[in-house]
Amino acid sequence: MKKEIIYSSGNYLRDEFKIEGYLFGKQSEGLEPAACIVGAMRGNEYQQLYICSQLVKRLKELENSGAIVGDNQILVIPCVNNFSMNVGMKYWVSDNSDINRQFPGNFDGEPTSRLAAHLFERVKGFRYGIHFASFFRSGDFVPHVRMPATGKESTSLASLFGLPYVLTSKQRNFDKKTLTYNWQINGTDAFSVYSGETDNIDVNLARKAVSAVLRFLTRMGILKYNCHNGYIASIIEEEDLVSVKASAPGFLRRFVTINEEVNRGQLLGEVIMERFYQRSVQRQMGSYSMPRISQRFWKMHLHFR
Repeated sequence: MKKEIIYSSGNYLRDEFKIEGYLFGKQSEGLEPAACIVGAMRGNEYQQLYICSQLVKRLKELENSGAIVGDNQILVIPCVNNFSMNVGMKYWVSDNSDINRQFPGNFDGEPTSRLAAHLFERVKGFRYGIHFASFFRSGDFVPHVRMPATGKESTSLASLFGLPYVLTSKQRNFDKKTLTYNWQINGTDAFSVYSGETDNIDVNLARKAVSAVLRFLTRMGILKYNCHNGYIASIIEEEDLVSVKASAPGFLRRFVTINEEVNRGQLLGEVIMERFYQRSVQRQMGSYSMPRISQRFWKMHLHFR
């Protein structure tokens, strides 16, 4: 294993900012840049950083046992934005910009654009690119692989991670500024892996994410690693997913959770709505209204159709 500095910049208020990478495989020039794995780009992506730390540990053990095949090189970059992570911010500290909306970057641009340019210069050219990403919406997720539809995506390769689902989505404007998209259009087979957690560390989900990457690298002939086959992935287009919306606000009581099979007509949950109302109280000096202590609760059921 060789530790290298991917990018650094000075700061008169803090220590030097550095992005560090860990290179596995033979260390001579002209070798095959086989796979690059990138972790946290946002300051709240603790799970993604933890997954990469465990992946580095496992790859070091595999390298010492001679499990890296031929001249293949594997680069792991656990954290791109430790600056924001250290101060508890999600995005870049100085301007609140998102690094994963800056690719391919500009060497003469703003700080995050310069950072993205230097990072992309180092990671482009790999055969396979894997980004441990976090979703822009909050919620619970089944671990899955996601790819933007660029015309160069490969669902058959994505299914080799052995995760339950592979999801493709139509291009959105911000997709063109992400690492995965720019990897793809520059000839790298790129995948975003969602482990199911972001700002909390889930050890079991992290272990599954590490196994998924090692399984993929083994199937691509980069590693010699014995593991179970994982799932036969279901291929889903994001446009086929349906958002279930309640017609009124309230407290959601779920009857099923993620990764559970459901049947047509099955009750998924109910929204409990709370309504206060008033009553008039007669007094000698006149009348006035006061809130009634009791409350009425109404229920609305959500069904799977």
